[in-house]
Amino acid sequence: MEKTLVILKPNAVQRELIGELISKFERRGMKITAMKLTRISPETAEQHYEEHMGKEFYKGLISFITSGPSVIMILESMDAVEIVRSMVGATNPAEAASGTIRGDYATSPGHNMIHASDSIESAKREIELFFRPEEVYEYRLAVRPWL
Repeated sequence: MEKTLVILKPNAVQRELIGELISKFERRGMKITAMKLTRISPETAEQHYEEHMGKEFYKGLISFITSGPSVIMILESMDAVEIVRSMVGATNPAEAASGTIRGDYATSPGHNMIHASDSIESAKREIELFFRPEEVYEYRLAVRPWL
């Protein structure tokens, strides 16, 4: 099984969409192995978005992700990274397909509701950044054979 990291950003929390967005992943058959509500520190945000350092939008990205609480979770399934990325949609909500999270809920690239790891390698790095090993739970879903 593959794991990926998802962050429901501060605007998803403020708009009270946590349950609705989580339920989309659960209905798809994704298993939640870790989840927490937290305010991301500037230091952690800088590590998380280090590949964007120096870009025009970097400061705004850090400011937004640290502006309020976010829900951070690890999702697990076969092809988790690819499945979640397809559910999330394009970074720019104007280009995101209807039916995707960004296509249905977001209006600007800077406040696009959600982050999802873009590769298996990124997922591993991001999971280690946001979760200690003892915060991640391994368990078996009874419905797994039917997914």
